[in-house]
Amino acid sequence: MTDLILNKTGDLDIQNGDIMIGYSDNQHQEHILLANKGDFKEFPELGVGINNMLNEDDFMPFLIDAKKNLEYDGMKINNIKFEENGNLNIDGYYK
Repeated sequence: MTDLILNKTGDLDIQNGDIMIGYSDNQHQEHILLANKGDFKEFPELGVGINNMLNEDDFMPFLIDAKKNLEYDGMKINNIKFEENGNLNIDGYYK
């Protein structure tokens, strides 16, 4: 998906006076995973709240919620899992 690109601080990425536009799928995934329910006023049920999961021992409810939220955003999820190194691996694409 092509959209506005944000920099590392969450502001519009502006280079040479131009707002950057480019591939934004990973950016959308990140925003959904970080957002809590209610953060997106137009879609109050969207958001996973990954920060709330950090002290949990059972990750399965988080993975289920993440899959549901990403599918709600239009992704086709083949698999979502935590790798042994702790990284979240999302095998999916936007339709």
